[in-house]
Amino acid sequence: MLEEKQPPQGPPVQIEIGEKESEGIYSNFVLIAHSASEFIIDFARILPGLPKAKVFSRIVMTPQHAALLHEALSENIRKYEARFGKINIHGQKEDTAKSLGF
Repeated sequence: MLEEKQPPQGPPVQIEIGEKESEGIYSNFVLIAHSASEFIIDFARILPGLPKAKVFSRIVMTPQHAALLHEALSENIRKYEARFGKINIHGQKEDTAKSLGF
């Protein structure tokens, strides 16, 4: 019988966040592009009535890290919905709420 080997566990990673970064950046518009070697995710804000959006943050990552991000977001959305209920997305069939103006 083959035994699955786990990667060695190092010490826990300590996360440091600066004051400016801890404030966060609001984004209501995301652009995603990719090549064979990387994913580029631009977080932007778009305002009603204005013809363009401004990018406030760009994240570049490997395809493997993008896949891990996808898994982490999916898991956290499942946990959120289990606690707070289904997230309604305007414009989808399940959406019965009135337009929020976005």
